[in-house]
Parts: sequence; structure tokens; C-alpha cells
Amino acid sequence: MINFTKHRNKYLIFSGSLILISLFAVIFFGLNFGIELAGGSIMEIGYEENRPPIEEVRSSLAELDLGEFQVQEIDDDAFLIRTTETDEDLYGEIMPVLEGAEQRYFESVGPTVGRELRNTTIIAMILASVLVIIYIAFAFSGSSGPVSSWQYGTTATVIAFFHDVLIIIGIFAILGNFRGVQFTIPIAVALLTTLGYSLNDTVVIFDRIRENINRAGGKFNEVVNESLNQTLTRSINTSLTTLLVLLAILFFGGETLFYFILALVLGVVLGTYSSIFLASSLLLFWKERIDKVR
Repeated sequence: MINFTKHRNKYLIFSGSLILISLFAVIFFGLNFGIELAGGSIMEIGYEENRPPIEEVRSSLAELDLGEFQVQEIDDDAFLIRTTETDEDLYGEIMPVLEGAEQRYFESVGPTVGRELRNTTIIAMILASVLVIIYIAFAFSGSSGPVSSWQYGTTATVIAFFHDVLIIIGIFAILGNFRGVQFTIPIAVALLTTLGYSLNDTVVIFDRIRENINRAGGKFNEVVNESLNQTLTRSINTSLTTLLVLLAILFFGGETLFYFILALVLGVVLGTYSSIFLASSLLLFWKERIDKVR
């Protein structure tokens, strides 16, 4: 039987370091929001033949007064152009400098709409976390033992939100600063999916801890370790089968889906790690501190 609780302080230190790095990245780099969250325009241009290199397109656009812009390859014959400008007439200047190109798609979002969508996304994540605490506290309300129902709920939510989700946000802040990767609504959806996935895995483990306490009793750290070993195979198998599908889409699904799937892959990996190694460690840490106060 694997002794998961033996090195719980190391797990806490490691995760704490990742959280600090993520907070640093978010505070000092910020997030490179996509046009749907920050406002701006997006335009798809295509070439029927002889698509030029992306560097040539960027060089041609740099001669225009477009403000900040990005060019992304999306197909063998097309580019996606993003800019902070929202004036559709401005794109009348683009086509003449891109010889042989045709406009296939255009969308513009004002800064006010983008700000409202960004605020709505933040509110949705906070509301989801609060509702999860309430639900888990209610679901575990009949449990007996050294840990109360609200501690289960708060621990699970803290792990999922302030560990898994925050680290992914930090990674995208770094990618946005150094690679120009944009934080878009699909990535926000991936964060909410991560929140649900991590919580589901953690609740399964916590439920087994509750069952073992009610059935056999014993020292709390021994019960936690036994419960982790009993649910380990289930957690690993679920994560591996999910990852196999996501990795296939990541490598073969094209650039459009790449960062959305990357966020999901990170969420599954972090959710599995936090559920097995971190959630129970934090639960034990919390119980020990409360016992000292008493």
C-alpha cells in the first residue's frame, strides 16, 4: 500500500510554489484577452493559390495604421487577423496590400461588450465555486468524524479553484506575454470544465474517506491513506482515458482548437494530481491546526 500522507508537506510546498508563480504571472504579465473579452476585430482572409509566408503578411500589415494586431495561420490557405481596432472601414485598407487575398469573415466587438463578457465570466466562476461549497457541505452533512461537512466542501473548492484553475490562468498569462496567446471564451469554458472535473475526482475520494471513518474508524491519517489507495486505480484510469482523447485532438485537431484543448489537458493533469496528492494533504493539515487550537 502506497503511503500518500507521508510526504504531504512536500506536496503542499510544491503546489504553493506553483500558485505563487501563477500569481506573479497574472499580476505582472496580465492576460492577453481575445477580442470577445477585450474588444476589437477579427478577420479571416484566404488565398485560392500561392499563399504567402506569414512573415510577409505581417510585414505588409505593419505598414498600415492598424494599432496592435496579430496574424495566425488557420488553414493551408488562410490567415486570421486580430486587431484592437473596431472600425470595419479600416479593413478596406488591408485588402489592397495583400495581393491575391479575399476576405472570408469579419467580426467586431466593442470594448464595452468585451468588458461585460469578461465580468460575466468571472462572476460565473465565483458563483460556481460558492454553489459547490454549499452543495458538498449539504451532501456531507450526515458524516461523522474529525472533519465537518463544510471543511470537506471548502477544501475541495479551494483545491479546484485556487490551485487547478489559478495555475492554468498563470500558464496562459505566461503564454500570452511570451507567445501572444489570447485568453478567449473557449479557454474560460475549459477552466469551468476543469473546476468540475477536479471537484468530481476530489469528492469521490472524500466520500470514500467518509465511508471508511463511519465503518472502521481509526486514526484519521490512516483512514485517508487507505481511502486514497482504494480510489487510486479509478482516478488514474479515468484520467488516462480522458487524456488519450484530448491528446489526440491536441496534436491532430488543428491550431484553432489547440489552446482550448491544451487548457483541458492541463486541467485533467492538475485535477488528478490535486485530488490524489493535495486535497487529502490539505484536509489533514487543516485538521491538525484545528486540533492544536482546541
